[in-house]
Amino acid sequence: MPGCGHAALIEVTEEDMLEREKLQKIVDAYGDLQTKMTDPAVLANQREYNRLAKEYSNQGPLAKAAKRYVQDLDDLAEAKEMQSDADMREFAQEEIVRIEDELPGLEEDIKFMLIPADPADEKDIIVEIRAGAGGDEAAIFAGDLYKMYTRFAEQRKWKIEMLDASPSEAGGFKEVQFKVKGDKVYSEMKFESGVHRVQRVPKTESQGRIHTSTATVAVLPEADEVEVDIKQEDLRIDVYRAGGPGGQCVNTTDSAVRITHLPTGLVVQSQDQKSQLQNKIAAMAVLRARLYDKMLEEQRAAEGAERRAQIGTGDRSEKIRTYNGPQDRVTDHRIGYNGTYNGVLLNAGGAGLEELITALQAADRARKLEQAV
Repeated sequence: MPGCGHAALIEVTEEDMLEREKLQKIVDAYGDLQTKMTDPAVLANQREYNRLAKEYSNQGPLAKAAKRYVQDLDDLAEAKEMQSDADMREFAQEEIVRIEDELPGLEEDIKFMLIPADPADEKDIIVEIRAGAGGDEAAIFAGDLYKMYTRFAEQRKWKIEMLDASPSEAGGFKEVQFKVKGDKVYSEMKFESGVHRVQRVPKTESQGRIHTSTATVAVLPEADEVEVDIKQEDLRIDVYRAGGPGGQCVNTTDSAVRITHLPTGLVVQSQDQKSQLQNKIAAMAVLRARLYDKMLEEQRAAEGAERRAQIGTGDRSEKIRTYNGPQDRVTDHRIGYNGTYNGVLLNAGGAGLEELITALQAADRARKLEQAV
């Protein structure tokens, strides 16, 4: 790519033309993809057509930017030649200024789009929220986080499916698991993994003292059977009667399911579905997601410094955010972002959480661009 300064852009160098050829190949490949989608053999194969259609959709922004960049380089060369014509000189100089102003931003966009995407960005997710330190208030806080995420998902028109929950008698949850399905869910929600801390006066506090409580959030990309092969002999499956708050029985059949993955020691369970079979399916989905997440973490650990330079590690022990009620402030410690307690948590997601996630995505993008230079 050419440099960002105006002087570097006025001359179309041999290096620029080589870049032009690479970008033209991207444009041509996108056209070939469109042609393939009209092939009768592809149209007859729904799975292959869906795969190509998804790739076509994903490559669209890059192909459009590459086409624009190539056109700008061609226009720049033409404008340079026109400067020798007295009648066209003024127009040519205006074109050069326009292109010089446009190319740097376009170049940055293309560089970012050429960075390999997180393989899990397109996936649906399983979210696990667990009350941490703070007793009943921690459980209530876990419930508030659940409301925040479900409201945010609803605004995104994502679908939510409850997998398992252990309600607290004081309100909220000791722990809750739910699935979120939609367009590029993981790409937006992946920054939420970690320890969330709240500082506020609990409703049960008679003397007005501020308490600090925590809850842990894990955002797991959902995996299918092809990505994670689980052998039946590696599983121990136990069934038991589902229980409600305080251990009260909510049904009289052994419908709840607990699955232990023997090689890793991971234990998952589900009791909120209507049948034992549905609970087993839900528990297996959680187990696959945890194993897939474990595999991704191992890959990221191998990337070393590059991974550590990104926004957070996804580690559940990492304190990522503090929600301060009395000061009406939410602080994300990874990027120093400050929002409002009412706008993010009490508004159950809303524009406040969207703005925070956008800031996290922007910071992640800036780091990746810096690494790509």
